[in-house]
Amino acid sequence: MLLRAYAAGIFPMAEDANDDSIYWVDPTMRGILPLDGFHVPRSLIKTIKRQPFDVRVDTAFAAVVDGCAEPAPGREHTWINAQIRDLYLSLHAMGYAHCVEAWMDGQLMGGLYGVSLGGAFFGESMFSRCTDASKVPLVYLWDRLRRGGYTLLDTQFITAHLSRFGATEIPRADYRLMLDEALERNATFYPAGAGTMDSVLQSLSQTS
Repeated sequence: MLLRAYAAGIFPMAEDANDDSIYWVDPTMRGILPLDGFHVPRSLIKTIKRQPFDVRVDTAFAAVVDGCAEPAPGREHTWINAQIRDLYLSLHAMGYAHCVEAWMDGQLMGGLYGVSLGGAFFGESMFSRCTDASKVPLVYLWDRLRRGGYTLLDTQFITAHLSRFGATEIPRADYRLMLDEALERNATFYPAGAGTMDSVLQSLSQTS
């Protein structure tokens, strides 16, 4: 049912971690991050070149979801309740949900997770326990999606954090057209050559 919901353009949320119920969201204006209009600040490029993090993919999915559910400045409550957590862990076990992680000295410092269908990736949430620990995984995700043949990176909503990378809002009807096209594509989350600093810097040079 959850996969059918994503294919129809809707996604689940909960009021907070203590609420057992789930409601479905279908925004009038949808946030997306254009893969061909992705912007990375120069300061972040310098950080990527310094390689402060060991960036990994799909090695600690449950820990990333739990990190996204942690209280953070400006976000005292989470929409990730126990049922939603279990649903995404199940999607991960089925191969539909993925995460990108930032590790430092053996500790998980940040990351993001989302759902992959066809050529669409639905970004669900991200977290950071130190500077740039969610931003760097986002750049690595973009490189992976670009190389893997994806055409849609859905952010659901727009935040100031995402706006710095070029995120924008489009009307629901336009989003549905982009989604339908993306779902017809045969993309892969594990493309050859992705996942390294060199691949990220090469992609940035090609799109700058």
